[in-house]
Amino acid sequence: MDAITAEGLVKTYKSKSGVVRALDGLDLTVAEGTVLGLLGPNGAGKTTTVRILATLLRPDAGRATVVGCDVVRDAQHLRSMIGLSGQYAAVDENLTGRENLVMFGRLYQLSTSEARRRADELLEQFSLADAANRVVKTYSGGMRRRLDLGSALTGRPKVLFLDEPTTGLDPRSRLALWDVIREREREGTTILLTTQYLEEADELAHAIAVVDAGKIIARGTADELKSQIGGERIEVVVHARTDLARAAEIVGRDCEGDCTVNEHTRRLTAPARNGAQSIVQVVRDLDEAAIAIDDIALRRPTLDDVFLTLTGHAAELAPSDDDGPAPATQPAQDRRSA
Repeated sequence: MDAITAEGLVKTYKSKSGVVRALDGLDLTVAEGTVLGLLGPNGAGKTTTVRILATLLRPDAGRATVVGCDVVRDAQHLRSMIGLSGQYAAVDENLTGRENLVMFGRLYQLSTSEARRRADELLEQFSLADAANRVVKTYSGGMRRRLDLGSALTGRPKVLFLDEPTTGLDPRSRLALWDVIREREREGTTILLTTQYLEEADELAHAIAVVDAGKIIARGTADELKSQIGGERIEVVVHARTDLARAAEIVGRDCEGDCTVNEHTRRLTAPARNGAQSIVQVVRDLDEAAIAIDDIALRRPTLDDVFLTLTGHAAELAPSDDDGPAPATQPAQDRRSA
């Protein structure tokens, strides 16, 4: 059963350069209790998709449902069943961590005593109990992120939207947040995760959808997407840049396929049709040609390769939200709706 469905979503914005078509007939499904990773270059439509599904934007055309509720017609009812953690932590810096969570509990219409109990549960779960009575302006970036995710979980949502939740976090904080996401998934929460960290999608998502120019251009598991662009590859780093041309000719001949050359990194890449046997042949022939190498490896395609092949450019790692004009900072009563 699908917890999220979208059919033909269209959303346009007016800009100084004309009309921007952020979504151009986007179709999407997310199975109940699974994690879908939504990947795409900056401006592809990821955040616009999340805002529509979380009832913060109305589509210009098409329709979408979340847990059986129409995101336009049933928006008010739906808001009590979903949670959203956006690209930037939407918490009040002048309140303590506990006060923030109690406030969100009250916005989810919990009684005061229930809101306090829920706040204590979340503070413990997110390892924030020791900082519960500190004002949020003294929190680190990772702590704010965890508090923001805790606020999104206050109402025990059936569906959780995570829009680049680990952007800007240090590696330790990212891994801690990954553990939280896995726990939510184990408890049956459906999660739509947008990210520009491809290893994050590889690690967390049951399935991946790639969006570009407002449309889904590919979908499948990480392994299925990787298989679309071929099998194993040989990568060779040549020691001297002057040897690149000769080395490329040898590698291409031994691998019986096109050899790509990155002059900046002195890296050659070619399909390894015969696996390890190809590496042996390449090493032997480069040695006979007196071409020194710094590194040689046999590897499978990565999601970075998939992303580059499908979209024509590498994934951006800098945080960005150019799917359309960003809304003003959400007041607390609106934050409850997502």
